[in-house]
Amino acid sequence: MKLQDELPVDHRLLLVWRIGAGLGGVFLIVFGILGLADHPGFLSTRGSDVVGLSSNGALAILSIVVGVILVGGAVIGGNFAANLNMAVGILFVLSGFYGLAVLGRPDANILNFRMSNVLFAFVFGVVVTTFGMYGRVSSHLPHDNPYWRKRAADEEPLPNGPKTFVKVMRPGPPNPIGH
Repeated sequence: MKLQDELPVDHRLLLVWRIGAGLGGVFLIVFGILGLADHPGFLSTRGSDVVGLSSNGALAILSIVVGVILVGGAVIGGNFAANLNMAVGILFVLSGFYGLAVLGRPDANILNFRMSNVLFAFVFGVVVTTFGMYGRVSSHLPHDNPYWRKRAADEEPLPNGPKTFVKVMRPGPPNPIGH
C-alpha cells in the first residue's frame, strides 16, 4: 500500500504541506536575492546583513537553490511536499550545528554564519519539519487519515469477549516512606 495513493485529491493535509513548502521557499528566494544585491564576495566572511542575517555569495545562491526546490515541492504537492519539508528541515537543523561549529573561525566559515544565522537555521528547520510532519505524527489523527489507517492495520486487535474486572490487592504500602 502506497500512502501517496491513499490520500484523496482534496485532502486538507495537502494544503498544509504546500503552504509550508511554498512560504519557506519564497522566504529563502527573497533572502538569497537580497543577499546577492550587495554584490558580496562568493566566500567572503564580511558579507552584508540581510533581514538581520549575515550573507555572502555562497549562502545567497544556496538559499535561492533551496528556495526553488521548496517552491517546486509546493507546486508538486502531496506526500512529496511533506517528505521534502521534513528533509529540508532536518538539513537546516544540521546547518545550524555547522554554524555553531565554525563560529569564530573565519577560515572554516565559508557561508559567513553568525549567531543570528544559527538561530534562524534551528528555528526554520524545526518549523519546516513541523509543516512536513503535520498530520503524520499525532495521537489524535482522524480516522480518514491514511497514516492512522496504516497504524491501525499494524496494531493487534484488542481481545474480544466479556469485560472482566480485576481487583488489585494491596499494590504497595499506602504511605511510602520518603514521599
